[in-house]
Amino acid sequence: MSLPHASSGQLIDIRPLGKQLSSTTSRAILKTPGMELMRMVLAAGKSVAEHQVPGEITIQCLEGRVELTAHGNSQLMRAGDMVYLQGGVPHALHAQEGTSLLVTILLGAGK
Repeated sequence: MSLPHASSGQLIDIRPLGKQLSSTTSRAILKTPGMELMRMVLAAGKSVAEHQVPGEITIQCLEGRVELTAHGNSQLMRAGDMVYLQGGVPHALHAQEGTSLLVTILLGAGK
């Protein structure tokens, strides 16, 4: 069973989850042939191991604090911070506290 995705013109709620953060899981919001959009939720202490995606990516911290490692250095992202990574750049995440992120991936970049 596939999860419903947003459709063209539909409002998407990306407000901070607040007290609901601990009971919410990551979910895909939208997927088209050219783009994927997801809300990633990480509990305090959880990590996403180093990986890379072929397309360009943005990561926006909606709430919490997460350590981003990319380009050979680490930086702390807080609510309101956003980062852009070129396609193929290895990166990893480690939540310093409960965190939600808005992740956008451009698919098929460079084709």
